[in-house]
Amino acid sequence: MPNTDNLVVEIGPGLGDLTEKLLEKRRVTAFEIDKELCEILKEKFPNLNLKCGDVLEYWQESLADEDYDLIANLPYYVATNIILKALRDKNAKNIVVLIQKEVADKFAAKPGEKNYGSLAILAQQVADVKKLFDIPPGAFVPSPKVMSSVISFSKFKDSYDEEFAKFLKIAFANPRKTLKKNLSVYDFKPQEFGLADTIRPHQVDGSTFFRLFSALKERSKNGKRNKSTRSD
Repeated sequence: MPNTDNLVVEIGPGLGDLTEKLLEKRRVTAFEIDKELCEILKEKFPNLNLKCGDVLEYWQESLADEDYDLIANLPYYVATNIILKALRDKNAKNIVVLIQKEVADKFAAKPGEKNYGSLAILAQQVADVKKLFDIPPGAFVPSPKVMSSVISFSKFKDSYDEEFAKFLKIAFANPRKTLKKNLSVYDFKPQEFGLADTIRPHQVDGSTFFRLFSALKERSKNGKRNKSTRSD
């Protein structure tokens, strides 16, 4: 658990095994979509601030009105979306979650690794990311069909740039193709930035990607300004 006094937000508490431990240490707000589980949790934890419903419907600009740490065993099917929303949420300060190992590997990947892509770059632009440990299927009842991992994100920036996220989506649209090919829509010439024409997206680190994004964005703005000036 992060060493803070922040509110803890838990998503998908289920029967409350983790909730019980969290309440021993901190104030907890939990979001549970299952109505029957909500009734059990209300009776079991009268001091729990429980929100019954879909967390994504509650989540506007921020999930809480104060600084919070997200600590949860996330449902695998929404884990990526929830982590990205927390990374964008300025009030989310730390994230410690149990998720599918395959997804954790993508967030924690380094340049050159097969899992390296936009998820790793976005997360590492705003947080120190550490995969803490793996958990085998047999540790759960019922057992999932996949390995799980606990991963932490300690944020040092409030959020990431959503335009940058869209840029990365284009850059990694075809990971097997060269970066030059993927970014052809920007008239991107790798050698202008000291990169080889043959370089592929997974070989480029996050800071270089942000440098490319900033330069190509500025070039696009200047091009639009010049066209506007000529039309006048």
